[in-house]
Amino acid sequence: MHEKSSGAQEEGLAESFWAVARRLRHLSRQTLEPWAINPGHSRALGVLTRHGAMRLSALAEHLRIAPRSTTEVVDGLEERGLVARRPDPVDRRATLVTLTDEGTRVGAAIRAARHTEAERLFGGLSPTDRAHLARILHTLRD
Repeated sequence: MHEKSSGAQEEGLAESFWAVARRLRHLSRQTLEPWAINPGHSRALGVLTRHGAMRLSALAEHLRIAPRSTTEVVDGLEERGLVARRPDPVDRRATLVTLTDEGTRVGAAIRAARHTEAERLFGGLSPTDRAHLARILHTLRD
């Protein structure tokens, strides 16, 4: 009977986890609406903000997506004037993707909005609960 109880508890835990994940995805989409940016574009802006200009292949690795998909993401960001492609000064055959001034501004605004979103979602947790949750999520991620 203990095994069934444990299995039911794990199933309930998984359901709760997925419910929170769905809520986070929904909040993320709402947060990005003012900029007409999808989550993939937002992730790319974040990587470029943190790491600076990089080749498409490096961006693909950071985003953990196929190079072809990365090209589509960069095309979308370039159409919005948020990134630019330029020759790599080390290897003129290669292309670097870099944030434009507008991309830097939008990236900072998205980071601020995401911080506010996280405060709304996690604000009801005590500092101890936040620390425990962070530790647990890092363990599950790794």
